[in-house]
Amino acid sequence: MKTCLVVDDSRVVRMVARKILEGLSMKVVEAEDGQQALDRCDESMPDAVLLDWNMPVMSGIEFLRALRSKADVTQPIVVFCTTENDMAHIQEAISSGANEYIMKPFDSEIIESKFSQVGLL
Repeated sequence: MKTCLVVDDSRVVRMVARKILEGLSMKVVEAEDGQQALDRCDESMPDAVLLDWNMPVMSGIEFLRALRSKADVTQPIVVFCTTENDMAHIQEAISSGANEYIMKPFDSEIIESKFSQVGLL
């Protein structure tokens, strides 16, 4: 069973994502901000990260850069999931190492489609 780390400061978003991902037979781990997410990755690297951009403590883009700078680890697939939908944010996310980018609000079809595209399903 593949593991997905859901990183979002909204408990409701994490709950919705958990329900969708568990329906796709994935184990879900949660984090409220980028620093918690890094700590979770240090404990056990997930197969995928569903990542919000705007969070307290450490933003999604700061987390992504810190994650991608880790050398001797198997890197997870990172899918940004955010309301930041302008081209500059999308380009910054992809150039920083994101594999895919989806907009909020999302639904199960969007998650399933993106996760299939990146080879997680």
